[in-house]
Amino acid sequence: MNAPFRRGACPELSAPMPTGDGLLVRLSPAGTIALDTCAGLCAAVRDHGNGIVEVTALGSIQVRGLTAASAPAFARAVAMLGIDRRSHVPVVADPLAGLAPDAALDTDALAAPLRDALAATALVARLNPKVSIVVDGGTALHLDALAADVRLRVELGCERPHLHIALGGDAATAVPIGLVAPEHAVEAVTRLLAVLATYGRDARARDLIHSVGTGALRAAAADLLTDAPAPPARAPAEPIATHRLHDGLVACGVGLPFGHTDATALRQLVEAAESAGADGIRAAPGRALLIVGIAPAMASALGAAAERLGFIVRPADPRRHIAACSGMPLCASAQAPTRTLGPAIATAAASLLDGSLTLHLSGCAKGCAHARAAALTMVGEPGGCGVVVSGAACDRPLLSIAADALPSSLAQLAREVERARRPDERADDTLSRLGAARIVAILQEAGRA
Repeated sequence: MNAPFRRGACPELSAPMPTGDGLLVRLSPAGTIALDTCAGLCAAVRDHGNGIVEVTALGSIQVRGLTAASAPAFARAVAMLGIDRRSHVPVVADPLAGLAPDAALDTDALAAPLRDALAATALVARLNPKVSIVVDGGTALHLDALAADVRLRVELGCERPHLHIALGGDAATAVPIGLVAPEHAVEAVTRLLAVLATYGRDARARDLIHSVGTGALRAAAADLLTDAPAPPARAPAEPIATHRLHDGLVACGVGLPFGHTDATALRQLVEAAESAGADGIRAAPGRALLIVGIAPAMASALGAAAERLGFIVRPADPRRHIAACSGMPLCASAQAPTRTLGPAIATAAASLLDGSLTLHLSGCAKGCAHARAAALTMVGEPGGCGVVVSGAACDRPLLSIAADALPSSLAQLAREVERARRPDERADDTLSRLGAARIVAILQEAGRA
């Protein structure tokens, strides 16, 4: 079985992370980044890194290829631009915060004092580096798909907005503990994290709940909470679209293929946004960017320009359903060229990538691009890629395929799924019905052809 990997601290400006192509830094912008600031970031990336820019599943920005000599200069440039709002404990607000016409509460106005309060405490040094908080304003771009230790979800009450608090998961798996008034939210979250910190640096809310329950956590904020049922489920959020804003303008959402672009393409996107009269850009969960403050009549032309630059502008683009890490040669741990394989697989197996499943390309068993189980996971290993069915990168592969044979092998699987698919059935349903043994047999046969 592939060895599991325990992740460490996040790669901040002050503590870049070594990778195969140098040092990596992760930025956590909050709110809209002005277009001239975006242009300045592109210049800093070109001057000090290797030109690669990534947007993560959480909506953070990653810059690659820094060196021990260039990283301090890059940090100074970013500090002058004022982009990074990291509070050491990540606080993720929905990407339309403060802009959406249907928001019950401006979550930017809640997230900012929460970041400040946490930065002023001694909790940071006692918490697991991966502890995070979600502040969901209930807009069209909600954060239900993001897992977090503490989740706040705004809902309209009988008289005024309130916040549901849930712990240790995404919207479907987190455990609800009650409602809190907005003015007590910062205090409630601080108390909850203080309890989590007492269990040591390895503690996460999900694991704590599984081992000892919610009693201690709920008790810490009991005087601030009101009992309430869990909020209702919502349709998935879709960032790749045109979104109405409160001022009559719109935001245009575009995706980064596999979360990856370069400073030149990003600078050209900034220029296209300037031509469209945009106010700025926001990073969004789901490896996307929102170009905000556009007149509705300009959205189509901006989308066409973004598509020419290689960005994703259609929700059905098959590249969206492949989670790919940096891979070889960018990551020192990787044993497969995932970024090269991704586009080829998206073309070869497009019918398989109908939105019902995720195909995970992982350079190694760490599974950085997709920590959860996926319908199909391809894991780099010496001499090829291991194939995991309905599992994660750290699980035992059922077979191994040469990396250069993956596109053709998955194309054959896609054809078999098309032949076996029943009316109104999606690819994930068909794969589940076929079962792991049949999937392995198809892939093995394709490899012999």
